[in-house]
Amino acid sequence: MTSVDLEQVSRWFGNVVAVNDVTMHLGPGVTGLLGPNGAGKSTLIHMMAGFLAPSAGTATLDGRPLHRDPEIYREIGLVPEREEMYDAISGWDFVLANAKLHKLADPRAAARQAIGTVEMAEAQDRDIRTYSKGMKQRIKMATAIVHEPRVLLLDEPFNGMDPRQRLHLMELLHELGDQGRTILFSSHILEEVEQIAQRIEVMVAGRHAASGDFREIRRLMTQRPHQYTIRSSDDRALASAVIAEPSTSGVELVSDATGGSVVQVQATDFAAFVHALPRVASRNGIRLLEVRPADESLESVFAYLVAR
Repeated sequence: MTSVDLEQVSRWFGNVVAVNDVTMHLGPGVTGLLGPNGAGKSTLIHMMAGFLAPSAGTATLDGRPLHRDPEIYREIGLVPEREEMYDAISGWDFVLANAKLHKLADPRAAARQAIGTVEMAEAQDRDIRTYSKGMKQRIKMATAIVHEPRVLLLDEPFNGMDPRQRLHLMELLHELGDQGRTILFSSHILEEVEQIAQRIEVMVAGRHAASGDFREIRRLMTQRPHQYTIRSSDDRALASAVIAEPSTSGVELVSDATGGSVVQVQATDFAAFVHALPRVASRNGIRLLEVRPADESLESVFAYLVAR
């Protein structure tokens, strides 16, 4: 039962704090690391891989410090987000070289198995420079699993993959997780994470914002206050009527760029509000011209989780 543990981990670069006081436990199975770009996911993964030392706190693998311990690489496989490959060699040579670096008993057999697992046998003799983004992702995955590590760290592994490739990698991660391996993969897409991960860890602006299965994370996101900008045939009447609804916590009538007005509403109960709004408008003889969510970006959703 292999585990990776972060205890009050922080990492800063000069005056920039990339990761701030994160405590996290990773055990067997598949865990998704979710957050917008720039949230600190890659920095966190690099500390888990032993490449970066925490500026504060501890990062351990089964109780052993991860940084400056070459032996941990027998236990860890890494797929970095950036292309860290030699373009002038073939995929076969790249995976074989990694097998030899791990001093495997039969490096050629291990390389063949890893390449077959990621379905790259037909392209293994081509130079990596000729590969598509998705193919490069798969050959990186082969190098990460060639020594059958107990821990897999994958940084945005689905980038550049077509639907078939994504489905195959999802199935592979499920299979490896079921074998008892400890797997962490990062993504900024909730739908991508919830299809694979048994547990989700959310990072925002370097901080650990939330933790749980995808149902808990979905619940946190849908329960947050939602803001809407609404144009109607009678904005003043609509504002007066909507403020009386229990699903709203605030209403403001503001001028828009055209010189007209819009109604800005903050809804505390998303599901109740989207059902109540048409009824309120109909009851008061008001036509709804536009209903637009004002804060539906990933950044705003994750910022709400941080504020909790």
